[in-house]
Amino acid sequence: MSPNFPYQDASRPIPERVEDLLGRMTLAEKAGQMCQMNGRDGAEAILTEHHVGSFLHMLGEETNAIQRLAAETRLGIPVLFGIDAIHGHGFWPTSTIFPTQLALSCTWNPALVEEVGRITAREVAYTGVHWTFSPVLGTVRDLRWGRVGETFGEDPYLIGVLGSAIVRGYQGDDLSHPETIAACGKHYAGYSGTQGGRDSSEADLSERAMRSIYLRPFRAVVEAGCATLMAGYHAIDGTPCSANRWLLTEVLRDEWGFAGFVVSDWKNVEHMNDEQRVSPDLADAARRIVAAGNDMAMNTPGFTDLVIRLVEEGDLDEALVDQAVRNILRVKFALGLFDGNRYADLEQGAAVIGCAAHRAVALESAVQSLVLLKNEGALLPLGDDVQRIAVIGPNADDLQAQLGDWVLWSGQLGDADLPGRARESVVTLLDGIRTRAGAGCTVEYARGCDVIDPGTDEIAAAAELARAADVAVVVVGDTLALTGECHDRANLDLSGGQQALLEAVHATGTPMVVVLLSSKPLTIPWVAAHARALLAVWNPGLEGGTAVASILFGDRNPSGKLTVSIPYHVGQQPVYYNVLPGWHGAPKYVDLPYEPLFPFGYGLSYTRFAYSNLRLSAGELAEGEMLQVMVDVENVGDRAGVEVVQLYVNDLFSSVATPLKELKGFARVELAPGEKQTVELALAYDQLALVNADVETVVEPGAFEVLVGGSSRDEDVLKARFVVNDK
Repeated sequence: MSPNFPYQDASRPIPERVEDLLGRMTLAEKAGQMCQMNGRDGAEAILTEHHVGSFLHMLGEETNAIQRLAAETRLGIPVLFGIDAIHGHGFWPTSTIFPTQLALSCTWNPALVEEVGRITAREVAYTGVHWTFSPVLGTVRDLRWGRVGETFGEDPYLIGVLGSAIVRGYQGDDLSHPETIAACGKHYAGYSGTQGGRDSSEADLSERAMRSIYLRPFRAVVEAGCATLMAGYHAIDGTPCSANRWLLTEVLRDEWGFAGFVVSDWKNVEHMNDEQRVSPDLADAARRIVAAGNDMAMNTPGFTDLVIRLVEEGDLDEALVDQAVRNILRVKFALGLFDGNRYADLEQGAAVIGCAAHRAVALESAVQSLVLLKNEGALLPLGDDVQRIAVIGPNADDLQAQLGDWVLWSGQLGDADLPGRARESVVTLLDGIRTRAGAGCTVEYARGCDVIDPGTDEIAAAAELARAADVAVVVVGDTLALTGECHDRANLDLSGGQQALLEAVHATGTPMVVVLLSSKPLTIPWVAAHARALLAVWNPGLEGGTAVASILFGDRNPSGKLTVSIPYHVGQQPVYYNVLPGWHGAPKYVDLPYEPLFPFGYGLSYTRFAYSNLRLSAGELAEGEMLQVMVDVENVGDRAGVEVVQLYVNDLFSSVATPLKELKGFARVELAPGEKQTVELALAYDQLALVNADVETVVEPGAFEVLVGGSSRDEDVLKARFVVNDK
């Protein structure tokens, strides 16, 4: 059957189809497209009465039912369903759960991160959803913030690289492919820069800080084609992000040319009225966000009626409504929702979601994300002489702690129609160690203590188990009650009875391997001093146990590197590596070290790498040119391994204070024992830019220092200099 109207004709260009449809819509239909509602609140009535164009928290057959209902409306506009698929399709009970973003970032492997995005998109699309509220692009500055684990770490360059990679994975080369979904970069912008690590509070950030740090990852994903962005809850210099015209229009659209749409965070419109107190009523808040360039409001009941009333009373220009709807429709057409991607193939999805091939990628990403922080006396890998292992600790066999946040547990969406995740679908650390140890090794387990309750009733029994073992593997960290959205912490020490448990195990004299299973870095100076080996595994996903066991027993060589610094003490906050110079007297506290316990870029291997012969392709660099940085890296150990070669730059003198070093490039290099390779990294002229006192992005002439090595520490890098000439 031939299409009745131009917007229904798939052969026509998307802009033409958008304009044709827009011209046929009533004001009420337009306002509906600008609203996303919680599908658990009666989607059928909301769709038919308010023409709502998007829902979240709906999956599977219920999306197909709503799409059929939408197809019967006057214009048949499809619904766009969104979900928080943050590290896998966590709200579908059989899906593949990958390591969290912070864990994935420690792989320093953009290709692997892109593959994680591709698989996630595939699994999401087969449940009727074509939009994920991911990636999180916050630049970590204060570890007390609850959402550190959702980020790619503390460096804006690396966040931009990995964020762009996962966007490419979600969206592919063609957004209309049935196994792709639209990405949503969030929370735009400066959300991670709030004061005191307090979620969604005021971010007292200058424009220079925004452009130098917080906007950089967002610009990278916009250039990578990210289809949507989510405005943050917080205010910048007093103006909430959803109502910030400078942020949403002047920078995002006028400067960067963003062509997608912006959605608010959950109830942002109401937040402006009842919490931030910048709007006396919801009508004022709605007017302000539309005028600023926020195209869609998430879960604001009555928003459609507000928009209609504002336009009819002359308080809102309908041209602004048209532009918002135009932006939204453009993405719907690009996703192919008008042309064949409207309905989910649930039967095919059952064969694809959680399949063995997807789990294999989850395992590989977990292995590469693990960071070995200490290995005194080469205790690891465990050898054949280890015949009795005591696995101890509250996180050794805890599914929720291992999988992390944004993963479905029974009833979490408000209904009982989706079952919880099956226990057998997850390989816990205890599972993985038992399986790998085999019949010839006795593995005994004691939980030992609780992560929250400091009671010590189980500690003595756990210590006795450790005393009888050849090695004790103690798994400690945090849990969902201590991390995630609305779960900021003032204290980053180990909670509950975990410190007492560790001290009791250590007192037995049995060699102790501490596995830190946590959403983010914790303050663990005692652990670093007393554990024989220390492994950070973050929230490693459903194959985490297999991954950890493969490292402990030496089947795989650890290669992960930190992307966020680990402090000695919460009082060091913030402790990120790319600090500005100028601490008066000397960079030190009188009662604590200045340096972090473990720095950005740090991570050990079961082999050793030596750097030599750093050289540059030229001693001078001019506009439009590229500098080639070359260094020899040799595996001087006795087993194959992967090294992450890191390139930093220091602008020695500049018109404004700039960081002592900033990451500008990196490469993963696999080397056999005794093998030496020349690693070449490119440094572009534009990468040397700074934001000056006039808030201009410029490259200033002068001397620069290149630092190349295995971490951000000065003792781990080689240095060379070059000069940028005047134009």
